[in-house]
This record gives sequence, C-alpha cells and structure tokens, in this order.
Amino acid sequence: MSSGKFISGDFVYVTPLKADSDLSRNQASPGDIVFTQRGTLGQVALVPEVPFDRYVVSQSQMRLTVNPEFADTEFVYYACKSPEFLKQVNDNAISTGVPHINLGILGRLRIPLPPVSQQRAVAQVLGALDDKIAVNRKLSRKVDELSFSCYLAMVEDAMSIPLSSAAQFVNGKPFTKGASGTGRVVIRIAELNSGIGPSTVRSDIEVDDRYIAQPGDILFAWSGSLTLHRWFRGEAIVNQHIFKVIPHQEYPAWLVYQMIAHKMPYFKDIAADKATTMGHIQRKHLDEPVPVPSPEKIQEHDELMTALWGRALLAEQESEKLEALRDALLPHLMSGELRVRDAEGLVSESV
Repeated sequence: MSSGKFISGDFVYVTPLKADSDLSRNQASPGDIVFTQRGTLGQVALVPEVPFDRYVVSQSQMRLTVNPEFADTEFVYYACKSPEFLKQVNDNAISTGVPHINLGILGRLRIPLPPVSQQRAVAQVLGALDDKIAVNRKLSRKVDELSFSCYLAMVEDAMSIPLSSAAQFVNGKPFTKGASGTGRVVIRIAELNSGIGPSTVRSDIEVDDRYIAQPGDILFAWSGSLTLHRWFRGEAIVNQHIFKVIPHQEYPAWLVYQMIAHKMPYFKDIAADKATTMGHIQRKHLDEPVPVPSPEKIQEHDELMTALWGRALLAEQESEKLEALRDALLPHLMSGELRVRDAEGLVSESV
C-alpha cells in the first residue's frame, strides 16, 4: 500500500475455497478503498481493476466500498489522503500498544462531500498528476531493466573482481538519536521504501560528506529488506543499516549500480538464512566476485549508459515535484478554496 495510488507488489495467495469459506467477509473488489488499521496509520490505496477480480484484506487493513449515488470513489480516496483527514486519524487513534484504529473509528471520520459532478472534477485533476507519476515510475523501472540487460551483455566472458574494489561502501550512523526535527531528512530504510512522510526524522546535525546523500547517489540497504536505490530527493543524511556507495574513479555510477544489482539475489539469500536475527549481510560479503566489463567496453558504452542513468533519475525527480504539487493542491481543492479550473491550469503546465 505504500508504492502509489493502487495496491501492488509481491502478493501472497489463498485458495478460492479458503476465500469463499473462512474469509468471505474479508474480501475487497476493484474500486474499493483499503486503509491501514495499525502500524503505519494514514496509508490508503485503491483496489485496481487488474489483474485480479477480488482480494483478501489482511487483519491489519480495512476495506471501504463507496456508494456511487453519493460519492466518487477516487474523490473519497483523495479526501482520505488530505492533511485534515490524516489529522483525524491521528487524533482518534487508540494509543494502547501499537497505535491503531478500527471500523468504528473509521466510520466516524469526516470528509467534505460536494456534488458528485464536482467530486469527479477534483478527482480528475489530482488523477492526472498521479497518472503522470505512474508513467514516470514505469519509465524509470524500464530504463533500469534495459541498463541491466546491457550490463549483462557487456560482461559475457568477462573477468570478475571483488565488489568492494569497485566502490567505497560507507555505512550510515544512528543519526536519528537526538534529532532536532528540523533540517535535512535522515534517510532510514522506511524513507527508501516508502518515501518521505509524517514519521520522517529531520536533523540539523553537521556530518561528514561521506554520510550525505545527493541526487544520483547510490544507497544500499544491507539490513532488513535489502534493497538498492538511486537517491533522487534533496540532500539528506544517511542513517545506519544503509551503505552510501561511492564509486571509484574508474567505475561510473551506472556500472557500480548494476554490479550491486547483479549480486542482490546472492545477498538476499544470505539475509534469508538469518533465522534468529533480522536479515542482513556482513562486510565480508562485499568481497565476493562480480563480473566487470573491460575498460574498453566501459568506455565504449559509457555515453549511452550514463544517458540512461540520467533519464531514470530525471523521471524520478519529476515525479517528486508532481507529488509535491498534488499534495499542495489537495487540501485547497477539498476545502473549495481553489477552483477546479484554476487547478487544471496548474496541472496542464506540469504534465
């Protein structure tokens, strides 16, 4: 529920018999809205039209089916992402144990409800931004897939070197301790996976440049979910359990990124074997061999691969700007302070 407008990702499954018997009351259909009940409160997502005609909602989620006579589903989705609604969620959350809400609380929360025609107009404006964001994310993903295929072609029959010899792997520090709440974002694994949100920590602390992430830097979460990222947001501080990867001069960023990507299945297998602790790798695993193109092939393909790297980064940065515009327009459209026509002009300039 954290990757965009619609639920997506690596699903787990139950049999149709199980769904029809024990879980018949826990199903969601395309067009339904799903809310997080405990943990990361405020998460909300739509059930997409494809690829499935029904889903089973876990015990940490709640499903809402909108009555089309009174409301537009996408308008309700955006209303439930507004700052006013999120404040209601936080104000009404049960703080005992893990903060949570329930169906009773959800049913008491309030959203604006203008005429359905106006709801649809608002949803179309905000949806145009989300559609462009989705296109950019797909573009970035496809560019990375193409780059990896090019890398594999370059390393056929190539020599191997220790991964650690291609770059410096700088482990972040526990910068969240004593954070001021203002200043630069402290990048935790949560920020890598879900972006910057209400729980994001900020700090005014001065740190060495080795622990500062700039747009285009490579970040590698080596504990927990084990993920590889191209940082595209503003200057930020790298927290513990994350490597800032600084390529050595002879190895461009695009190449080091693909070399790490090549080893990720191996790293994840190692982490999966940590049965009694949180999955992670150790520094010694960075010394494992990974194929590297010859200097001649690196030089031959550098212009193209650098261009692909830059295009993916640009798409990610544009999406961040569009998200900021969407989030800025949302409360003003919901409150009626901003006319849909004026918002359409702002959106058309951006997309």
